[in-house]
Amino acid sequence: MEKVKVICNPSSGRQVVQRRVDHLINLLINDGYVVGKFNTMEKDDAMRETMKTCNEDWDFIVVCGGDGTVNEVAKGIAQSQRKIPVAILSAGTVNDFANHMKLPKNIDDFFEMIKNEKIKKVDLGKVNDEYFINVAAGGLLTNVGYQVPAETKAIFGRMAYYIEGLKEIPKQKFEPIRVKFESEEYTREEDILLFLISNSASIGGFKRLAPDANVSDGYLDIVIIKKSEVQDLAQIFINIFRGEHVYHPNVSYFKSKKIKVDTTEDIVIDIDGEYGGKLPAVFEAEPDGFNIFVP
Repeated sequence: MEKVKVICNPSSGRQVVQRRVDHLINLLINDGYVVGKFNTMEKDDAMRETMKTCNEDWDFIVVCGGDGTVNEVAKGIAQSQRKIPVAILSAGTVNDFANHMKLPKNIDDFFEMIKNEKIKKVDLGKVNDEYFINVAAGGLLTNVGYQVPAETKAIFGRMAYYIEGLKEIPKQKFEPIRVKFESEEYTREEDILLFLISNSASIGGFKRLAPDANVSDGYLDIVIIKKSEVQDLAQIFINIFRGEHVYHPNVSYFKSKKIKVDTTEDIVIDIDGEYGGKLPAVFEAEPDGFNIFVP
């Protein structure tokens, strides 16, 4: 008899989510699983509950929430001796990682995926003492994620990010930042607008922002958007939809296992849509750091 812990962020997507989770729990119980449910209340609850779950005799975790909640579960797993597998039920405003992995949203399909027990090892990103499942970023607009109030996220969903982002653009005036990158593949100091260090191809709802990314290759994908005039920037953003921005002369795109990013400026790092400290920082791939259920 398998024991499953359901870790749920009730603020992700409101009542609809609770109904879906309850439906899943009924399916699991009727099929003979022993189910425990934990609702998060504040930051790091999901991480702490994951560590506790790994230390006890649970067989796997179902996490229900956005990228931030999934990030906490991944962080809890990374810090535990016993790395139990996780089924990701996307329910937040942005679910880049679940979308990239094509994980089922329909509860019956999701239950089927659990029953089939197909587990895939995926990489995690590590930055200083934090972990990310999808992306770490710095520069233009990266502070939007955690500036959007939770209620706005719940009501407007992904649009909340875009609205907030558009409001930010005039304030930011596209001021470039002087950043030094050091890695085996790419070492230089330059004026940039934005850098993204990604595990999957899908970032902020753009499905091909890191077009060659692979969650199991042991590498992180780095996208750097250099100082640009407004018209160049507009072209880069248009090209992002097709994944062709990486050919623009003002964009650098490469893979690395480890990269150091340094600056004398006051630059915040965004980790999976949450505040992740400030530069300087070392980003590295943590191969096979996380086991997930896949269809």
